[in-house]
Amino acid sequence: MTIRFDRPVSHAARAARLIAAFALVLCGVTLIGHRFGPLEMPYFVLLMLISAGCAAIAVVLAAIGLAQLWQSAAFGGVSAVKAIIYAALPLAIFGLGVERFWTRPPIYEVSTDLSDPPQWLATPDARQIWLPLRHLVNEQERQAQFDAYPALISRRYEGAADRVLEAVRKVARDSHITVVKAEGAEVADPNGAAKPKRRMRLQQRASPAQDDTAVGDMPDFIPVPTPRPFRDGVADLIRQNTDVILQGELRTRIFGLPCDVLIRIREEAETTLVDIRVASRYGQNDLGVSADTADSFLKALDAELLGIAGS
Repeated sequence: MTIRFDRPVSHAARAARLIAAFALVLCGVTLIGHRFGPLEMPYFVLLMLISAGCAAIAVVLAAIGLAQLWQSAAFGGVSAVKAIIYAALPLAIFGLGVERFWTRPPIYEVSTDLSDPPQWLATPDARQIWLPLRHLVNEQERQAQFDAYPALISRRYEGAADRVLEAVRKVARDSHITVVKAEGAEVADPNGAAKPKRRMRLQQRASPAQDDTAVGDMPDFIPVPTPRPFRDGVADLIRQNTDVILQGELRTRIFGLPCDVLIRIREEAETTLVDIRVASRYGQNDLGVSADTADSFLKALDAELLGIAGS
């Protein structure tokens, strides 16, 4: 007489596989939609939280399925293992966010100059939707930045301001920072080379047949000679305090998190001082993204200007 044992089926393991597959697909679509599509940051965060929640539920059900496999040899071991694999990516991203949330200060902006941060040429503004409304950075948050990132300080170089400006533009392009606005001495094209200011030109030219000796009515345009540059204490002080400011936008390479970047170049005596200000566009906690962006930019600028960096 043949005895056949009917193995039970773990419905928890099968449900875990389906839920984990949904979480993985939702995570992938959300990442692509935000990185390369029009999905806004608040919706991206919300969908990623939903994906991580589904993945966590799937892992719990998969654990129940594995326990049933051990106890009663129930079908579903393969489904439980697949569920754990599918849930790995959403949970890994969520775990990375939690780790940065607990180890980074709760700030959304950093600056290398804490006492006199560069001022935005155009104040960044974005719809926060369900995220908490933004607030002005206070002294306590500046102190929290200094405690967490003490090496994030201004850079001083021995080169002239035009040389440093050229290097800043190159590093900005290499870092995928799109300069949207510029202000300062001889800065006309935000993403191009500096262009000298045009002094003046005659709007009307005399006709060859016109009598040069005749005196008619007052001309429409009277050219005024530009005085030669003079040097005294006041003029030198004005030139030394002339700042060149570049404001740009950046999206992080993997997750596409949007940030606003402000770079200030200040010529002081024989040196040039460079400050950078980076702010996340959404939320009140950037999970350290702004500090990483500023640090990467300054390190790249140091390498570009290697040999002329001051102490």
